[in-house]
Amino acid sequence: MSIRQVNSPDRPPRLALVDGLRLAAALAVACFHYFGQNFPSIWGETPREFAYTVHRASMYGWLGVEMFFLISGFVICMSAWGRTPGEFAVSRLSRLFPAYWAVIVLLVTRLAVFPQKSDNLPEDLHPRTVLANLTMFPGPLGADLLAGVAWTLDLEARFYLLMAIVLKFGATYERLLGFCTVWLVAAYVTHSTQNRLLDQFVLSGYAGLFVAGIALYLMFRFGQNLMLWTLLGMAWAYQLSVLQIRVDWHMAAPGSTRTVSWSLCALLLTAFLGVLMLATIGPLRNLSWRWLVTAGALTYPFYLVHMSLGYPLAKGLTRHVPALGHWGNMAVVTTAMLLLSYGIWRWVERPMGRWMRRGLTRGLAAARGPKGAVAGEAAAKARVAGELATGETVAGELAAEETVAGEPGAKEAVAGERVAGEAAAKARVAGEPGTKEPVAGEAAAGEPVPEEAVRVPVSVPGPRTPSP
Repeated sequence: MSIRQVNSPDRPPRLALVDGLRLAAALAVACFHYFGQNFPSIWGETPREFAYTVHRASMYGWLGVEMFFLISGFVICMSAWGRTPGEFAVSRLSRLFPAYWAVIVLLVTRLAVFPQKSDNLPEDLHPRTVLANLTMFPGPLGADLLAGVAWTLDLEARFYLLMAIVLKFGATYERLLGFCTVWLVAAYVTHSTQNRLLDQFVLSGYAGLFVAGIALYLMFRFGQNLMLWTLLGMAWAYQLSVLQIRVDWHMAAPGSTRTVSWSLCALLLTAFLGVLMLATIGPLRNLSWRWLVTAGALTYPFYLVHMSLGYPLAKGLTRHVPALGHWGNMAVVTTAMLLLSYGIWRWVERPMGRWMRRGLTRGLAAARGPKGAVAGEAAAKARVAGELATGETVAGELAAEETVAGEPGAKEAVAGERVAGEAAAKARVAGEPGTKEPVAGEAAAGEPVPEEAVRVPVSVPGPRTPSP
């Protein structure tokens, strides 16, 4: 198997379909929250009464969260490759917090102006609650979530912590393979023993999704082999076996009609895995529809606002504009949330993300000494000057992940440089091209240019991957 290389340093092809899959996952979650739960308080009557077929289909929309985590395993592994833990932390902090803070401000404003009771927002607007939510992790601080869907960000953050530990030793093919194997074994033991303390780190309910995504990225980067297919198969077998826990929870949840089928959940999730494989290591990776890139950019803010701000808007329209009807109401709410998401991405997430990356990069460089500060300053300026729009998954990211530009083995790295704009490339020293070793000798804190989506490599002669 040959090491793949980036096609063009100027405008390489993108994995545009991955961006589209992110938005599809977010819309699935929105359908679940709007129609999959049998509450009459939003639309005036239950979805089961006025849209039975849509209700039955939307009951499975919660699988969008699992889809987010699967995509996250792929794109976070790509984003982290060749970075130090500090650079990875800068990337994640500047990616997740701007949009999240914007949504918290909108929610607090909404509660202050319209303080009526809401199904999904706490009545307590105590400053302690607001401050705790600004950290993104209010639970450990004893506060309720303002943005209810943000519980997934806590799981994402724990996955990032595990990846940062790997980066401390350097991300290589062998280390990621070993890490995924150990993680799966630990998840199995944790699930079997019901060790809740260990589960806070192991994430036994979702480990198979993250590992499957990582396995796909290793195939994408190094080519397919029996070892990686075995890892993917074991991760998926484990994940489908523990999926019953989520199915049982949703069958018992308020608003459930108690008819969720594990078999159908497993089939839908496996079908999504198949589409993701086509989009990353299959023929669909060459799709280049530019609108999918924008769609991916809207995913993270849309995920954050669709319930917390979509619910009160839907209720208001039901009460004050009944002539719209259920479907007109739904169309207005969805359109409004997408437009709001675009505004957050365009005027908050992008500029504030650039500002945070620049400031955090300089701070990280300063911590490494005078030489690091000079290199970090040059990299930060070049990165801001040449920055392109990004989108994320989440789930998470749940959010679009920044591409690692100029990965080791890429054409741009022939001179041992990472592509992050011309000045940034000169400010950083990358490892040898065509290797699986981590980027070595980097100047402090030069983060690659965030791309609109993931780069698609093309096969060229190069070193072979290790045999399984």
